[in-house]
Amino acid sequence: MPADPRASRRAPAGAAVLREDITEAIRLAVLEELAAHGYGRMSIEAVARRAGVGKTAVYRRWPSKLRLVIDVVSAVAVQDVAIPDTGTLRGDVRDLLGKIARALRDPLATQIVPDLLAEAARNPDIARTLEAALRDTQQSVVTEVLGNAAARGELPAGADADLALDLITGPLYWRLAVARTTLPADYLDDLAAATTAALTAPRTTRDG
Repeated sequence: MPADPRASRRAPAGAAVLREDITEAIRLAVLEELAAHGYGRMSIEAVARRAGVGKTAVYRRWPSKLRLVIDVVSAVAVQDVAIPDTGTLRGDVRDLLGKIARALRDPLATQIVPDLLAEAARNPDIARTLEAALRDTQQSVVTEVLGNAAARGELPAGADADLALDLITGPLYWRLAVARTTLPADYLDDLAAATTAALTAPRTTRDG
């Protein structure tokens, strides 16, 4: 009897299927382990135990601790990065500041970000991942915000996206991830106003 031609098109079953709920449990366990113990002391065994799965479930999805952390951190970094569209540059900057502040206030982030920044100084793979996942993603959002502001006539075309990103994210990273101080009630509004003033100020030319 000839083989059923549909057999090769059947979806895999049983162990061949990666269950999404298990994948998400592992991702959450990674974040919790990073927050509790840091990258250096984190182990696949501890992640599996916290997720309530066997080590094989982790290794079937990620070949190493480094790849696991890179994937999880990258996925978290690109969350909640919708382009703000408030109708003004100041409103868009304030929206971005609010999102960044919420992310950095997250209890997991307050533990994970400083640890990964320290680890990045020793591990080129983590350094490259943080740059791609954090800075590059945020820079694309800022570039879009500047482009929209230019289209409205608030900024000249070709505004410096690197400078804008530093002005928007730098103070918050310093206060929330490094100094870990509480933000005053009007801080984000004041920072949005100051950042917008800096971005819209006339460019000066330097001699030499």
